[in-house]
Amino acid sequence: MAGFWAGRRRGASELEARGAEAKRVGSALFAADERIRLAAEELGFAEAELGADAATARTAAMLVVARDRLNEAFRLNRLNRDAMPAAADEVRARTVRILELCEWIERALDEQTSALAERMARGRRAPEAITGLRVDVERLRARIPPARDTLARLAARYAREALADVASGPAEAARYLGFAEHTLVVAGRRLETGEREAMMVALEASARSVRRAETLLDAVDGFEIAALRAETELGELAADARRDLAAALAELRARGVAPSGSPALAAASVAAPVGSRTRAIADAVVGLEAALAALPAAGVDTDPIGHLDRLREAHAALGAAVAAGRERASHPAPPARHVHHAVADADRQLDLARDAMAAHPGRIGAAAFARLAESEHLRIDLGHYLGSSASEVSVVDLDHRERVIEVARRAAALAAEALQLARHDLEGDRRRGRSYVEAVR
Repeated sequence: MAGFWAGRRRGASELEARGAEAKRVGSALFAADERIRLAAEELGFAEAELGADAATARTAAMLVVARDRLNEAFRLNRLNRDAMPAAADEVRARTVRILELCEWIERALDEQTSALAERMARGRRAPEAITGLRVDVERLRARIPPARDTLARLAARYAREALADVASGPAEAARYLGFAEHTLVVAGRRLETGEREAMMVALEASARSVRRAETLLDAVDGFEIAALRAETELGELAADARRDLAAALAELRARGVAPSGSPALAAASVAAPVGSRTRAIADAVVGLEAALAALPAAGVDTDPIGHLDRLREAHAALGAAVAAGRERASHPAPPARHVHHAVADADRQLDLARDAMAAHPGRIGAAAFARLAESEHLRIDLGHYLGSSASEVSVVDLDHRERVIEVARRAAALAAEALQLARHDLEGDRRRGRSYVEAVR
């Protein structure tokens, strides 16, 4: 009896779950059908107001697809209603598909009708938009003479290359404003004749031209402030850069790198045994010296923004190189003897593996040879880097020694693995031989 009542309770819970799913599916189907109906109404209003254009055509095409998907959802729901109780998994899969289809219909139609509503709203605002753009054109046109005066004033103070990005700003702005006026006339004519799509194209082109003209005029006005700010920052940055340059040169001299009295030769004086971090500091020193030397004297026509960018970049490069060098100093590279030991161990493991595999031709499997080939490939790469003589290991770049040791250890591990696989193959071969002899006996 206990089993009977447990089965009754389980069946009741399953029926309750199916009923909840059926209600959910019914609500989704009803909502999708209602959304299609509303979208069709909104499309009719849009076609009456805007006419048949690309936007209404896209919405009409989306409605056709939505109706097809809704028909598919209803078909799947009929299959679910007619399904046998044993087909629970199939019913569940069809339910998921129905809900996905209904969700897609609502999401796709919402996107299309939202775009259509925005286009209708822009069409209704078209007269006000045309008036507003005409006001903007006149406002920006009044800014062109002051912008020309500003450029003349800037040309007397700054170099020609400094003004290259803004020198043509007033002329370009006038050209864009002329185009904006023309497209506004076209938009007004199309509005009068009811050609809404053509009107919107002309209106959008006019708005883009007005925005571009305003950007050009703002650039002229903004350059003067940016140049004044750059002149102020340039002096402060130059002072900081000279202090950091002196500190970097002192650090290089402490390492025996930079010759006293000739800092420009710092990079060339770096000897082979030092690391690439020290070379990077020396290169950064040379770059910062060049940026400082390029600064003009007071009162000379100049490009403060360009000089500030170059000096800031060179100063940052020196700071990064010094920080990396100090990081390396706190974690020193392994000594050259460790490199020797790692390479020698790799060679020893390779020799053992080669000898073991050469002594038993035809009895070693492909896996062992594959590991041996990988190890030999890494050892060849090491040979190209280190040179043919083992003595050259001592002059490996300090910053690269860790990498050399890592590669050598990997080569040794692969060779040891190849040897282990070869021994396993030989042991298996011996076991098969013993089994054959015992069988013959």
